[in-house]
Amino acid sequence: MSNDNRNTVLIIDDEPNNITALTEILEKDYDVYAVVDSTEAIETVGEVLPSVILLDIIMPEMDGYEVIAALKNDDKTRDIPVVFITGLDTVEAEERGLALGAADYIPKPFHAPIVKLRVKNQISIQERYAIERDLNVVLQLQSELVAANKLAEKSRESAEHANRVKSEFLSRMSHEMRTPLNAIMGMMQILRTRGLPLGLFDYADQIDIASSHLLGIIEDMLDMSSMEFGAFKLTDTEFDFESMINDALHKVKYIAAEKSQELNIQVEPSLMRKYIGDETHLKRVIINLLGNAVKFTHENGEITFKALIKGEEINNIKVQITVSDNGIGMSEEDKSKLFDLFEQADGSQTREQHGIGIGLALSKRIANMMDGDIWADTELGKGSEFHFTFKLQKTPN
Repeated sequence: MSNDNRNTVLIIDDEPNNITALTEILEKDYDVYAVVDSTEAIETVGEVLPSVILLDIIMPEMDGYEVIAALKNDDKTRDIPVVFITGLDTVEAEERGLALGAADYIPKPFHAPIVKLRVKNQISIQERYAIERDLNVVLQLQSELVAANKLAEKSRESAEHANRVKSEFLSRMSHEMRTPLNAIMGMMQILRTRGLPLGLFDYADQIDIASSHLLGIIEDMLDMSSMEFGAFKLTDTEFDFESMINDALHKVKYIAAEKSQELNIQVEPSLMRKYIGDETHLKRVIINLLGNAVKFTHENGEITFKALIKGEEINNIKVQITVSDNGIGMSEEDKSKLFDLFEQADGSQTREQHGIGIGLALSKRIANMMDGDIWADTELGKGSEFHFTFKLQKTPN
């Protein structure tokens, strides 16, 4: 019986023994179908639309090469990955199959781990393609929404569809990316506790920093999605300001050191105490500002981080953080769209730097929710200075 939640594998082979062996290997993980007549195979593929096809090369009437050629000429079936199963071991046979569009080969006799891994690999590739297609759809819909907002009632159905696609995409992407990322970060912690050779600690630090950066991007996208739906909220807890700053600086110090950049830190001493606020999102904004400064500053450049009290009331304080650099700066045109969603500064220099264009837009919204703001003073070729203000509640003495 077919399970709608499982991927399907179609075996095309005139040898019943091969079908039996492959079915026993795969049926635990997939819904397996089989065809022994190569002339009927093409019609069956169109009906089943399997996730992966396992195709024998040497068959009567139509051989595997003829079958795959027919499948690749049909719009309905051309994107289904075909894996040849064969006892042929010549380079010419392999080249011919690949030229016709074969995705992989499984040699005979069959080894269960190899069969499973190669089928799983093809399905994983198709799933990644699906995510990339969804991302392109989301970005296209996001662009269309800007114009659709001017059409009011006519744009309502398009807007609802775009939000639904984006929500489904972000949910799926979060699951797909978080699971392996958490495994990477967790395994690194286990390796540290068990002891690493002295020369590997730097590599471990790089893995930690890169993993944290990627996790931050995922969290940024999910937070931005929550904001779009009005579901985003700050969570206030008591935290130590000094520890928060030190943790944020740790995330960027290694990258700055790799570029031989000088990182100057100036924090008003009276700030070094406990406050009540959203530590997680406050730290994320600071890391975003520092990370951009490191990214857009040349090697041997200089970055300055300042944290000062700008106002004080009975129950709260207003803090201003300034991150300045002597990097590439930006033009007035780029500055005008700096906090727009999915926008990045243009130009050959800045385009060398990677990013998805939501960090500053998200930071701006978080700052506003903290009764503050973010703005920039910058000039092309002369560096940038970003200012971030926010309020924190005082804790009882």
